[in-house]
Amino acid sequence: MEFSRHVTDGSADGIEQELSWQIPLYEQLHRHPELGLAEHETSAAIAAKLAGWGFDVRHFGGTGVVGVLANGAGPGVLARADMDALPVTEATGADYASAVPGVMHACAHDMHTVALLGAAKYLAEHREGWDGTYIALFQPAEETAAGSQAMLDDGLAAGVPQPDVALAQHVMPTEAGTVGTTPGPILSAGDSVRITVHGRGAHGSMPHKSVDPVVLAASIVLRLQTVVSRETAPGEFAVLTVGSVQAGATANIIPDRAELLLNLRNYDLGLRARMIDGIERIVRGECAAAGSPQEPDFEYYDQYPLTSNDPEANAWVTAAFTRTFGADAVYRTSPQTASEDFSRIPDAFRIPYVYWVVGSVPPDVYRRAVDNGTADTDIPANHSPFFLPAVDPTLRTATQAQVAAALAFFGPEAGEVQA
Repeated sequence: MEFSRHVTDGSADGIEQELSWQIPLYEQLHRHPELGLAEHETSAAIAAKLAGWGFDVRHFGGTGVVGVLANGAGPGVLARADMDALPVTEATGADYASAVPGVMHACAHDMHTVALLGAAKYLAEHREGWDGTYIALFQPAEETAAGSQAMLDDGLAAGVPQPDVALAQHVMPTEAGTVGTTPGPILSAGDSVRITVHGRGAHGSMPHKSVDPVVLAASIVLRLQTVVSRETAPGEFAVLTVGSVQAGATANIIPDRAELLLNLRNYDLGLRARMIDGIERIVRGECAAAGSPQEPDFEYYDQYPLTSNDPEANAWVTAAFTRTFGADAVYRTSPQTASEDFSRIPDAFRIPYVYWVVGSVPPDVYRRAVDNGTADTDIPANHSPFFLPAVDPTLRTATQAQVAAALAFFGPEAGEVQA
């Protein structure tokens, strides 16, 4: 798609004043996290804010919320934030730490939500600076790869105006005040696989009467290592993890089955298909060699699509970020091995998209850890019970980034957001 900017005489400034209401809302959401598809209070709070700013509010997928703001002729920009929490017990010690036992916003979805709300409010109050349709989408259940599909299954694609481009961002444990972009793959495709292999049970003292699924599973685990080490070309990225092996319950009984849980990551869908073919071939082959009395069972679940940025759209957003934050704050990020279900939404609309990362660690802390070579151990990662973004400047940067990215497509010409 060829993009053309719709230019107006408007200008964007005043993001700073938004923090006065954003920070209390962020702390409220952090204190009251909700798991995927159960984000009822979060969803209600979002809908109330959007309605108050003049958005046409619509609901999809149970707790999903979409606000549509039509502002004359012009392109359509869809901006998405995820809003679900994780089943993690918080250990940050923050004054606004989770008050819900065993549930925590350990992946900054609360900050994504508040940043997108800040951008929505800003654009609603500065309509003279742009023309088009802004679609603010708040998605449930990203952590289980269910939320985007739930919204699509509930009629999202036909239930909002057709956008021309989609935008999303993620807070990461990198230097606060910086943003990272890249053309092409930025997040890996991800698949989880449950494999059940069948044996023949027997008394532990009579192994000759069995087909031992424990030995079979062990052989499979070892052979699966060759999918990456011997079947994937050097230079291609692939991860195959066997995260769980379950078989039997006591020492003197050979069970009749074993279950293996695998996780796959890659940046190429052709490679993904080859990995799956290799896994199934190896498992079937080992089962045949062991004399398994039944074919193995394969169940694929928690499947995440590849997130791969449109090069042209990414260039527009990167240029807008450079104007907004300065060249020193914008960098080309390496593809992340994490996965995400955002891309199902733009794929359903058949539009390009841009996904970027926002830093969250105080610059002095981050640089000291990098200089000492201790970033991996000293800086808590997403999903850690200790993960807690520095509220300022992270929230300010994430809000500015959403506004700047939107204005890159429907004006003003500079696409700049002043603090």
